[in-house]
Amino acid sequence: MLQTHTIINQKETIVIKYGGNAMVNDEIKRSVMLNICELHAAGHRVVVVHGGGPFINSILEKVQITSEFIGGHRKTTPEAMKYIEMTLLGEVNSGLVTLINHLGQRAVGLSGKDGGLARASKRFHQEEAENPVDLGQVGNIDQIDPTILFDLLDKNYIPVVACVAPDEQGNTYNINADMMAGAVAGAISADHYCVLTDVDGLMMDKDDASSLIQQLQVHELQPLFQKVIVGGMIPKIESCQIAIDNGAQSARIVNGTRLKTLTDAILEHKPIGTIISK
Repeated sequence: MLQTHTIINQKETIVIKYGGNAMVNDEIKRSVMLNICELHAAGHRVVVVHGGGPFINSILEKVQITSEFIGGHRKTTPEAMKYIEMTLLGEVNSGLVTLINHLGQRAVGLSGKDGGLARASKRFHQEEAENPVDLGQVGNIDQIDPTILFDLLDKNYIPVVACVAPDEQGNTYNINADMMAGAVAGAISADHYCVLTDVDGLMMDKDDASSLIQQLQVHELQPLFQKVIVGGMIPKIESCQIAIDNGAQSARIVNGTRLKTLTDAILEHKPIGTIISK
């Protein structure tokens, strides 16, 4: 059953980046989707952008395609891309849509290909280097046209977006979910951009949970790279920068494995996670 909440500011727009190991734990997945349904039922306009790394790993292993990671990105051959797209859209996206609908709200699945939502271009590792590394069908997001998202939000749907997008020639690219979610949040001027991860936020010392940084402004982030912002936190922080630089009002990194994380953060205004503002 959905909990009821009172909202002071009606119709705030929220973009939620969902992915990682929380996707393969059915209890956590249901908890997150229930939180999303509660946000929607309370009057907010919600967009979900998801990855699917664990599912992609599984299918590529089954079909005996070896995954090579370069600079945190999965080198993607045309054969691998076929299975990645099939998994992201046919398994992950449709599964999330089905679950949200089952929980009582109305979701619609789409990818960057639908309605001209996203335009991508080929990404190279170390693009500034003299000999950049070809990552295959891995792309950067060049443009987001949010028209289809606004159409769905206006009709009271929850858009659920898989991170696949075409270039101008119609070639399909695998897009990093953090980067695409940040671009979407910026393009629709989200009031809240929430990145779900498996830690409580950005720590001054990644091994010390008591060193959580509760609030930062965007201009304070750059000096923290290399010593504080490291490993898997790098793309999450970069996606927050993309979101805010392109129009989102605020970004927050929160622990998606905890119950009620989203409703506590957005509806109850609790100071959880790391909040990044302009």
